[in-house]
Amino acid sequence: MISFDSLPAHPDPLVGASHPPLEHEVRSRDDLILNGWTDRRLAAAVARGELFHLRRGWYIDGAERAALHPEERHRAHVIAVARDSTGGAVMSHTSAAVLWRLPLYRIRCAAVHMTMPAARRVSSSPDVRRHAGPLPAADVVIVDGIRCTSLSRTVFDLLCVLPGEAAVSVADAAERQMARRLREWDLDAVAAWRLELGRRLAEADGRRGVRQARWVAAFADGRAQLPGESVSRLQLHRLGFAAPELQVPVAGPDGRTFFVDFELGDVRCFGEFDGKEKYFDEAMRSGRTVEQVIFDEKRREDWIRGASQNRFARWGMEHIGTPAALGRRLASFGVRPPDAGAQGRR
Repeated sequence: MISFDSLPAHPDPLVGASHPPLEHEVRSRDDLILNGWTDRRLAAAVARGELFHLRRGWYIDGAERAALHPEERHRAHVIAVARDSTGGAVMSHTSAAVLWRLPLYRIRCAAVHMTMPAARRVSSSPDVRRHAGPLPAADVVIVDGIRCTSLSRTVFDLLCVLPGEAAVSVADAAERQMARRLREWDLDAVAAWRLELGRRLAEADGRRGVRQARWVAAFADGRAQLPGESVSRLQLHRLGFAAPELQVPVAGPDGRTFFVDFELGDVRCFGEFDGKEKYFDEAMRSGRTVEQVIFDEKRREDWIRGASQNRFARWGMEHIGTPAALGRRLASFGVRPPDAGAQGRR
């Protein structure tokens, strides 16, 4: 194992994102009626935005839902469908992903996805899409009291169908989930996870999307701690940069250690993906003002540049939508891929 002290502690935005627990916030019409509501009052509350109508007979507080990440909004929908569900179908695909707290980069979840054994008759409804396919017992688990596909089955299903950026984000997050053990990074767990996913992929010859899934599984790196970092890795690869080192420790003043998201060794440059949470999330600011965070970041960056004699580039979510957009941002810092002809890679 590698000590997790060598990795920076970034809170996962999908873990503990709702408070009180989301399961308590999703309420049925019957429960609300028992607590003094009427159908007229429910309709008026939905019209005013005080309640959000998840599906027939299920509601959530409007303000609570508005504060949720998109993945958690979908999880509320999943909870409502699960409470209505009967039969052998289990949550799968993006709907299993949100139960596993996997990120869904730029994926809009309009319907809940469920899978049932191939022999069953498949029918869908306006807000539920049902899939038929093999569903061995080992692929079915319970998360938050809801039956869903296992983590490896969920990741396998998603890598075959998601766009590349979202697929890499899922693969990185799943590997991180398997490898992170309190304050240590479990290399044996990483190896076991890759072996299990590789076995599924090896047995999937001919399945639609399996070629992409195999590439993404090989490309995955759980040290990428946020979807923005995962997508940055993919765009850097597409631009022609060598695979960067991730979460690189740099000795700081007074015995401190700074960590940098990326080291682009082929062009002697450090890189940071700057999510807005660093500046605007009060928990991440640890009581500091936005101005203090910016000042501290500047001092940290100056030290790292001076100590390493490397260049230093920063980018955000608005710069990673395409390889060209990230390339333009890096060029503004004087950073370009060593082989410009390598652009246009996968």
